[in-house]
Amino acid sequence: MCGIVAYIGEQNATPIILNGLKKLEYRGYDSAGLAVVQNDKIKIRRKSGKIAELEKVLLEDTVAGNIGIGHTRWATHGEPITKNAHPHVGMTGDVVIVHNGIVENFLEIREHLQESGCKFNSDTDTESIVHLLEHELASGCSLEDAVVNTLKLIRGAHGIVVLSNKEPDKIICARLGNAGGVVVGVGDGEMFVASDLPAILEHTRKVGFLESGQYAIIQKDGFEVKNLGGETCEFEVQTISWDPVSAEKGEYRHFMQKEIHEQVRSLNDTLAGRVDFEKGKIRLDNMNLTPEFVKDLKRIYITACGTAAYAGMIGEMYIEHFARIPVEVDVASEFRYRNPIVDENTAVLAISQSGETADTLAAMEEARSKGGKLWSIVNAIGTQVMRIADGTISMQTGPEIGVASTKAFTAPIVDQYLLGILLGQMNGKLSDADANQAIQDLRLLPDIVGRLLDREEDVSAVAEELRDIENALYLGRGINMPIAYEGALKLKEITYIHAEAYPAGEMKHGPIALIDESMPVIAIAPRDPWYEKMISQIEQVKARGGIVIAVATDGDERIASLADHVLWIPEIPWLLSPIACVIPLQLLAYHIATIRGLDVDQPRNLAKSVTVE
Repeated sequence: MCGIVAYIGEQNATPIILNGLKKLEYRGYDSAGLAVVQNDKIKIRRKSGKIAELEKVLLEDTVAGNIGIGHTRWATHGEPITKNAHPHVGMTGDVVIVHNGIVENFLEIREHLQESGCKFNSDTDTESIVHLLEHELASGCSLEDAVVNTLKLIRGAHGIVVLSNKEPDKIICARLGNAGGVVVGVGDGEMFVASDLPAILEHTRKVGFLESGQYAIIQKDGFEVKNLGGETCEFEVQTISWDPVSAEKGEYRHFMQKEIHEQVRSLNDTLAGRVDFEKGKIRLDNMNLTPEFVKDLKRIYITACGTAAYAGMIGEMYIEHFARIPVEVDVASEFRYRNPIVDENTAVLAISQSGETADTLAAMEEARSKGGKLWSIVNAIGTQVMRIADGTISMQTGPEIGVASTKAFTAPIVDQYLLGILLGQMNGKLSDADANQAIQDLRLLPDIVGRLLDREEDVSAVAEELRDIENALYLGRGINMPIAYEGALKLKEITYIHAEAYPAGEMKHGPIALIDESMPVIAIAPRDPWYEKMISQIEQVKARGGIVIAVATDGDERIASLADHVLWIPEIPWLLSPIACVIPLQLLAYHIATIRGLDVDQPRNLAKSVTVE
């Protein structure tokens, strides 16, 4: 879950690395550091805490050089203190490393190294890699051979970047498994490495992505990619169209607020080129679907983690509604451990914002091993979840910097809506008239979301009333049941308020015991097929003195008479109502957090890309 940046060229590496690390702060971290080769010596500066603390160190003791690596660390082995911060250097001081992942055989390697006289200066598993590299170099290996030999000794999934003052004209980076991306950026007489695109987009848009089992030897004028057998690999360099300015806050106070407001654009972009409103057709060319496969398709699993899993729960209803194919949603961390029933007539749809989520990738590997077809919906272009899939849908959201996902929640909902229609059209289960109506309804979506965002002040006023709550209960039914889960998750993530979500019909089977005047209940109750049932739940809460905050359709006087506060949404076709209902819940969590003075974009203990189990 770390951020990695490396540079080689004619410029001073230090400010480039620092600025790149700042662009990766959204991943979450507890320390930062960098290393550059200065006057043939590796100079390291690192500090626990935020990058601002590292900058203070550099002001007092600056370093400069044309080659360097940097890192933001999220502690897995060893406390988040300065001695455990990356980069790590060995006993000779001739080789330095930054690393993303967990060395699964760390203790075994460490014990062996210590027996041979090696002294460790940190509590990290990463330092064992450095000492292995030094051992290989001492035997007369080149830096490249030392890296390859070391990679063969360590277990687990890793992203690794290495440089040495003995070969100061190169950087070597490698990827093993699913511990996060390794991006190679191509400049003019300079090269970049990063764990994610925002770190280098202001310098170059020409990038490539290492596959598992590949490493790159990078020099300022070019690079070569090989596999662990030493064979040269084909490596695609693509041009990324994202504007670096899109990774800046602009007029907004926080990235999260900006990204909530970007949902009008992202939903427009999600529909563009995929929906033919005139002909009533859906185009998802990169899904690589054939009528023969779709007609033989017997089962679909949707697998994901966190917010993406809740989006998948809505997708389940869409696909079953439109295509009448049985769908099951599985949390990715559990999928591979239950011996799921997967065969050649099964598709497994993985949803991931980062495209590098370790549990989701493991679930995909399990499905592949059983002969299933792999599909993916991914935001980060070129990442592993996208690359290993047989068919894919790219979320059209652009970079999402805030840790709490917003636009990367609503986009895959629409993506699954489109997929459901397409599958229904291909297998003949969806009539032309129903398909056309579902498609025409999509025209309303961007405008409705825009109107919802115009009501932000109203949501902020409700947030002010709830600023001191300690608990909350979210209730929803049917297609909006997952919105209750997502709303509670947003509140937990950025306000640290204890929140639970339940299917509303389950309230009387236990949670009703919690209801009193201090327990606010957020009830998602638009005019949908479950409306009358939700009215009943609200009445039960009010009968027990509970506080009700309702998400309701404009003009609903019945809800207005029952609820203490109402978050109003425009009239919307019920199948699309989850997108409308979640917007005020995103804003509610955001404003409660800001009122409390919390770090919205980097909530405690969380990271954007979860690349370890």
